[in-house]
Amino acid sequence: MAEKEVKISEQHVWVGVEDQHVHLGLTNYIQSAPGTVISFELPDVGDNIEEGEIFAEIESVSTVHEFLSPISGTVLAVNLQLDDHPSIINEDPYSEGWLIEVRLKNRSEFNDLMDMDEYYHFVFTDKS
Repeated sequence: MAEKEVKISEQHVWVGVEDQHVHLGLTNYIQSAPGTVISFELPDVGDNIEEGEIFAEIESVSTVHEFLSPISGTVLAVNLQLDDHPSIINEDPYSEGWLIEVRLKNRSEFNDLMDMDEYYHFVFTDKS
């Protein structure tokens, strides 16, 4: 099995590629900001998602966030564990808390995203 390669968008959505599997989820940084996830809306299997368009709506106790897809592709699977336990997004955002699996349409969209070090500097470096 290949090692998972993870890249992250400026909108705090991670994309993990392992073998032919491409999963999208929320970073630990962004999932903790609004608090515990209580519900969500995701695309259906077979839907096409486009880079820069809303693909997920996550509701917490305090707010609703819309998330833009960092890649384009076709939805192959939705994480069904989230139906019973949406807080998995908070508890294990990079593994069990993935949102959707997609068939990547354009590898260059993935390659253009930040790696973990770049993301860390994006989030924690003073931008003033």
